[in-house]
Amino acid sequence: MKNATIVYASLTGNTEEIAEFLVDEFKSHDVEVELIEADDADEDSFADADICVVATFTYTDGDVPDDLEDFFEELPDQDLAGKVFGVVGSGDDDMHHATFCNAAIEFDKTFEKTGAVRGSELVKIDNAYDDDDVPALKAFVKNVVEFEA
Repeated sequence: MKNATIVYASLTGNTEEIAEFLVDEFKSHDVEVELIEADDADEDSFADADICVVATFTYTDGDVPDDLEDFFEELPDQDLAGKVFGVVGSGDDDMHHATFCNAAIEFDKTFEKTGAVRGSELVKIDNAYDDDDVPALKAFVKNVVEFEA
C-alpha cells in the first residue's frame, strides 16, 4: 500500500480544508495518509512517504508562509529520489493577482531539486475550494497515486 504525506500551511482555514479534502481523496484510493501542519514539519517529514504533497497559501507579496519558511529552505537539501510530489496552492486572485499562489509555484520548483518526480501539475485554488475545484483536486490525487517514480 502506498503512503502519502501532506504538509500544509493555513492562515484562514482555506488550505487546511483543501488538505483535508486531499486526505479523504487519497484514502479513497487506498493510500495511507499523514497530515502534518506546517509548524510540525521538518526535514524528515517526507522520509517514509511514497507521495509528498505540500498545500500552501501565499502570504502578502507572494511569500512562503512564515511557518513553512524553514521547511522550504531545507527542502532542496532532501534526497527524495524515488518519490512522487505534487503541490496545491490557495490564494486570493482578485487582491493579489500578480503573486497568486506564488508560494505554491516556488515549492513546485524547489521540489524539482530533491530528486522527486512531479506526479501532477500544480493546482491553484482561488480562496476556499468549492464544487468547481473538486474535479481538479480529484485529478491531482489520481495522477500522483498512479504515477510511477
